[in-house]
Amino acid sequence: MRIAVTGSIATDHLMTFPGRFADQLVADQLHTVSLSFLVDALDVRRGGVGPNICFGLGLLGLRPLLVGAAGPDFAEYRSWLERHGVDTGSVLISELRHTARFVCTTDADHNQIASFYTGAMSEARNIELKPIADRVGGLDLVLIGADDPEAMVRHTQECRARGYAFAADPSQQLARMDGDDIRELIEGAEYLLTNEYEAALIQTKTGWTADEILDRVGTRVTTLGARGVRIDRRGGQPIEVGCPEEEAKVDPTGVGDAFRAGFVAGISWELGLERAAQIGCMLATLVIETVGTQEYELRRGHFLERFAKAYGDTAAAEVRAHLSS
Repeated sequence: MRIAVTGSIATDHLMTFPGRFADQLVADQLHTVSLSFLVDALDVRRGGVGPNICFGLGLLGLRPLLVGAAGPDFAEYRSWLERHGVDTGSVLISELRHTARFVCTTDADHNQIASFYTGAMSEARNIELKPIADRVGGLDLVLIGADDPEAMVRHTQECRARGYAFAADPSQQLARMDGDDIRELIEGAEYLLTNEYEAALIQTKTGWTADEILDRVGTRVTTLGARGVRIDRRGGQPIEVGCPEEEAKVDPTGVGDAFRAGFVAGISWELGLERAAQIGCMLATLVIETVGTQEYELRRGHFLERFAKAYGDTAAAEVRAHLSS
């Protein structure tokens, strides 16, 4: 199955300040604040929803196509992704801007001061999907993840116009989009993926009820945090899938992206919605047990053992037939 994943490409620069921001702030001088914090730790992590989802798909043995915009500083990140099974041949490289970057400093009280540089991400709106489809012989599914809002709308419109099946995954961009753009994003989607809050926000901003949304999409997939996931289809009973037991809860960042990777892999293997959601939940559990979004490992035997414990031997046998060593 030829799967394209569109979405932001970014790096996270995370720093730790051993003191307290509050101790450095003078109440009557905040209008002229000028501070520099001497940090004692820097952690640079690969991120962006596009690479995060593609990384998971690559670990599961697929060869996803990453579609997004990055800067000339993308070379090392590209090599990492290619080593993990991701086709990066359709990433647009900006001649003017660096790769998007999240820079965050956290103090001893876990307060944060952060900035997000959109950089090359703003050029994703210039990407057309047809040349990508022509390069690989067609597209079976386009997952449209959080990215430059204009790029998201353009990709959705092109998918409808050219008949590409697509999954709408607007995620954090829902906060800055109005009802008209959101309606444009999800109309005709094969799958709509959100968490509970995002699902409610879509209904509020579009004015559509849950049933009206189901009239416009094929399948609605709603992640429920620790309670797992619910899948709704028009005229059918909801499917509910729980999460496997966690060995540790270390870092929730990237859990949603990992679920999407597992879910799409299950769909591509034609294992059905319930099994696809189970694969997504298992992969998400591996991520929450690890610091970072692309630092987890998928060991086939370990994965299948835990999968069988959570969902049964029959379910694990079905997945085993598709999971690479």
